[in-house]
Amino acid sequence: MSNKKTAALGLCLFVLALVGSVYAEEKGGIPIYPGATQDAETTKFLQNGLKINGTAYRTNDDAAKVIEFYKGQKDFRAISTGKEGAMFKKGDKTSLTIQNPWMDMKTGKQMSDTLISIVSEK
Repeated sequence: MSNKKTAALGLCLFVLALVGSVYAEEKGGIPIYPGATQDAETTKFLQNGLKINGTAYRTNDDAAKVIEFYKGQKDFRAISTGKEGAMFKKGDKTSLTIQNPWMDMKTGKQMSDTLISIVSEK
């Protein structure tokens, strides 16, 4: 592949990544990591088991990539970040955690994908 084609392809991929982060789906004003899917069982556990206003999402992307996405979001502040996860706050009422690995509370099984939990005070 020529240098021009490689550069053009790289630019296209950069623009797609940028557009994806700008136009990410939102839930309650919180951007959902692109490609993440809602985990109904974990969401149910948060809401019914723990009695909190929360929603859980999963992605096969590693935690570092997800953390970088949320570091770039407006009005988010990092509370803690590490290799396997992070916690962010948006305002005083919304927390977002990223974990990989994480434990499925229903089965006790350690999961190897990345869990994103968004919790808001009612």
